[in-house]
Amino acid sequence: MNPFFSNYNTPHGTVPFHLIKLEHFEPAIREGIKQQLTEIDAITALTDEPTFENTIEAFEKSGRLLERATTVFENLMSAETNDEMQELAKTLTPLLSEHANNISLNQTLFQRVKAVYEKRATLNLTTEQRKLLEDTYVGFARNGANLEDKDKETFRTLTDQLSLLTLQFSENLLKETNDYQLHITDEEQLAGLPESSKAAALEAAHEKGLEGWVFTLHAPSYMPFMMYAQKRELRQELYMVYNTKCTHENGVNNFEIVKQLVNLRLQLAQLLGYKTYADYKLEHRMAENAANVYKLLEELLEAFTPTALKEVEAVKAIAKELDGDDFELMPWDWSYYSHKLKERIFQFDSEQLRPYFELGNVIQGVFGLATRLYGITFKENKEIPVYHPDVKAYEVFDKDGSYLAVLLTDFHPRSGKQGGAWMTSYKGQWKDPQTGENSRPHVSLVMNFSKPTKEKPALLTFGEVETFLHEFGHSLHEIFANTTYQSLSGTNVYWDFVEMPSQFMENFATQKEFLHTFARHYQTGELIPDDLVQRVIDSSNFNVAYACLRQLSFGLLDMAWYTRTTPFEGDVISYEREAWKRAQILPQADGTCMSVQFSHIFAGGYSAGYYSYKWAEVLDADAFALFKKKGIFNQEVAASLRENVLSRGGTEHPMTLYKRFRGQSPTIDALLIRNGIKR
Repeated sequence: MNPFFSNYNTPHGTVPFHLIKLEHFEPAIREGIKQQLTEIDAITALTDEPTFENTIEAFEKSGRLLERATTVFENLMSAETNDEMQELAKTLTPLLSEHANNISLNQTLFQRVKAVYEKRATLNLTTEQRKLLEDTYVGFARNGANLEDKDKETFRTLTDQLSLLTLQFSENLLKETNDYQLHITDEEQLAGLPESSKAAALEAAHEKGLEGWVFTLHAPSYMPFMMYAQKRELRQELYMVYNTKCTHENGVNNFEIVKQLVNLRLQLAQLLGYKTYADYKLEHRMAENAANVYKLLEELLEAFTPTALKEVEAVKAIAKELDGDDFELMPWDWSYYSHKLKERIFQFDSEQLRPYFELGNVIQGVFGLATRLYGITFKENKEIPVYHPDVKAYEVFDKDGSYLAVLLTDFHPRSGKQGGAWMTSYKGQWKDPQTGENSRPHVSLVMNFSKPTKEKPALLTFGEVETFLHEFGHSLHEIFANTTYQSLSGTNVYWDFVEMPSQFMENFATQKEFLHTFARHYQTGELIPDDLVQRVIDSSNFNVAYACLRQLSFGLLDMAWYTRTTPFEGDVISYEREAWKRAQILPQADGTCMSVQFSHIFAGGYSAGYYSYKWAEVLDADAFALFKKKGIFNQEVAASLRENVLSRGGTEHPMTLYKRFRGQSPTIDALLIRNGIKR
């Protein structure tokens, strides 16, 4: 029996992963499409006057089976995929694209939505109802509902092509990432690497049936190698492989896909009446238009560039001191020599932190932070099904003991998982206005952290602790969701606001009071020494300006691709070099290319939106300044953040929500002060 076709007989109605097989997806998705079309036919067949209830709410509630099946499929495509699933995606993706177009281009349905929208001023709707009505109408308009019939067919073709190309982009990148390994059999080649890195490489080799050590392009393997490996030629080799992914003539080249994605998105935007794709995307963002995005990027470039240049000169100086005056600092040298400088200045090696960041302790620390701020608690429930043995399931309870959410955690890399870290949901939150039921969310945290070895448990880097806090911030946005309509709940907010709750949580990583709650040596139980914590704090702004320019370079590249007014037919690498040159300080190696592996803007949701990381950073610094003033564990401030921002989702404009919490508009001052750029 197909488990998607009945209520899940599991704790809290969680996904029965143990029962779901690959062959269940297509029948469930096809039936889900059929059911939603029947539900929409029931709306359009009404002879009654269109109302908020019989049209907008009815449409909001449609497609539950389809959503149930596609959510599981799409999440597993990122977290636990395989060749068979990827082949199935090639069948299902155009099917789902066609279905989405059949809805958004349904003229009878749109006319009913439009009729309700046009009389919105007389309907006495709640704030949330008004926002749902507005979003529903705008959603149809932005997906071609106002187009002429001929243009609607063009819109269908464009969206079908885009859906398949984004899928291919991701498949190519995953294949390139998984297919490479640096196999080392001579231990002398490992000079400089910490024991944790060598042990992980030894384990990786053992898993592949090889002698020696294996390093891969996954972050827990790649990043320590670039930071510690003394053999420059090996750093160069690994760097070049990593940064030339999807550029080779090997069947997984993304150059043409990048061009097609850029041009198809431009064509789609212009079909809808916009000059550029950025104009189309930014219309419903906090930034509002490309000029405001560039204003932010330019302000930050101006503020951070002088410091970034000094930072690079300092790293060049130590490189020349150690390796001769004729030494030229290249990108594969940056992590290595900047780490040498950091050690010298702060007498501090980040590897010193690993023993204090055992994953189990970090989990307790991060969960404990939420308990201290909001009163919520976490309890593992082994009866909740999971999709892989690495995954753990927790029940989340509110401060009054009531059930709040389910949280899945998935921490380590494997071949079926995309790189990076993300939060996603298997079920959103919503309320039933008739019964009063508050259907709670099922949330998943997916990361690629350092794995345990035979000798040691999983010991995290400081950066991995920050990543955990970041993604956990996203999960709190979902866990605290408390809205009537699922499409407005949790992280369903403007794209340039969605990173604010996540980046806000990163601030705690450099707070002594927080680190003292969990950071104990995994062998001795010793609390992390105060002097080591102080070195973490003192070094938190080390090369911060260089890191800022790196993010700004990505934002400039993104905007360059999506503020085009004409199709792109040139050389991708040359265009990329020109687009971000103002934020590049180090030489760029021949043949490297970011665009062909920049999944955020080509296969994710960040096209014309990568700036949102810096936009949200301004907000998170401003928000945390209030906690610094009132106390980092201040429950009153935390309750305000929960009530005014985290629980409200997309029910109002994010700036309205933010100012309600903060009592003022944000400026970049708090960010500049936090980063030591401004005193």
